[in-house]
Amino acid sequence: MPTVPSPELPSQHVFQARLETSGLPFDAPAAQPLLLSALGAGIALESSCRNGTCRSCLCRLVSGQVSYRIEWPGLSAEEKAEGFILPCVAYPASDVVITLALP
Repeated sequence: MPTVPSPELPSQHVFQARLETSGLPFDAPAAQPLLLSALGAGIALESSCRNGTCRSCLCRLVSGQVSYRIEWPGLSAEEKAEGFILPCVAYPASDVVITLALP
């Protein structure tokens, strides 16, 4: 399963993230959702609500682990099992590779 409980990492810990389709790498601080890290690096990901309900940022986690600080993000159990994540509320718990979900 791609998600883990919120890790006990120092808030300043920085992981490496990569968008699989473009190969673009970006820094992903443990204390910041992946969406904000990507946007800060100039990588435009779709987004709207930024709280896990609209699902416009839906991506698939190719490798690595993420954690959520909300009880249940807007994903079904099946979607989570298939590796889908919502970068607006997903925090990196390791180095990660993500790919955009197909519409």
